[in-house]
Amino acid sequence: MSDHDTLQKFLFDGTDIRGEISSLADSYQAILAQQQYPDAVAALFGEFLVAASLLSATLKYPGIITIQATGAGPIKTIMTECTQGNKLRGIVRGDLDAAAGAKQLQDFLGSATLAITIEPEGGERYQGIVPLDADNLSQCLEHYFNQSEQLPTQIKLCADQRIASGMLIQQMPSSQQAEKIAADWQHVSLLMNSLKTDEQLSLPHSEQLFRLFHEDGVRLFEHQSLHFFCSCSRQRTERALISLGAPEIQSIVEEQGSVLITCEFCDEQYQFSDQDVEEMFGPQPPTLH
Repeated sequence: MSDHDTLQKFLFDGTDIRGEISSLADSYQAILAQQQYPDAVAALFGEFLVAASLLSATLKYPGIITIQATGAGPIKTIMTECTQGNKLRGIVRGDLDAAAGAKQLQDFLGSATLAITIEPEGGERYQGIVPLDADNLSQCLEHYFNQSEQLPTQIKLCADQRIASGMLIQQMPSSQQAEKIAADWQHVSLLMNSLKTDEQLSLPHSEQLFRLFHEDGVRLFEHQSLHFFCSCSRQRTERALISLGAPEIQSIVEEQGSVLITCEFCDEQYQFSDQDVEEMFGPQPPTLH
């Protein structure tokens, strides 16, 4: 069976080190199909998407995790999110053509920040922000975990125009002796560093882990499926319009005859007529001239 569009957790026996491995193909292509991306932008977007899938596995309760980079370069915003139910979506905003020749993270985004937002269902929203000042997204996310979670974490992300793949290992709080914890972490980290990009993009999860850790008692768990899913709906769009207020929406209707909203994530269109707007806000008083 193909590992594409799946997320799997793994553990190392005798240690308190856990891991996750993820690969996106059809879901990645479905998201890329919403807009024409230059190859370099698509690959960076793929890294953000697979990172969101990995971080979704850290959620303790149902909810959404969002990774958003905001900068002053050709790309102004990259935002990806994944639910604990493994539904993915994302957007890129900016001058895509100007970003086509970018190679380093700063070439795409310039001076930028990286925000990780966790929104548990019915719980309190949490956000951590770190500067986007490392060479790649993997290192920026490692910095976030070391600073915000205080958990040693190593991440390897890669993507081309077909597949996005990622692996994460993390040292969990442990009651073992400090010397053993440090030695286990150094050993596993060094092995993970040897993983090559072409191996990540071409090998099944089990084979990647076997090549790296076959002498280390690694246990790979059942896969969870990942897929593109947009949470937009007419009802949510209507709530967004209501939040803008009656005068602004009514002026759009008077100018254009209706309000047309296009979802940035999936291109779904929602049209609201004069009658729809009246039902939203109630009859509007006549304008005095």
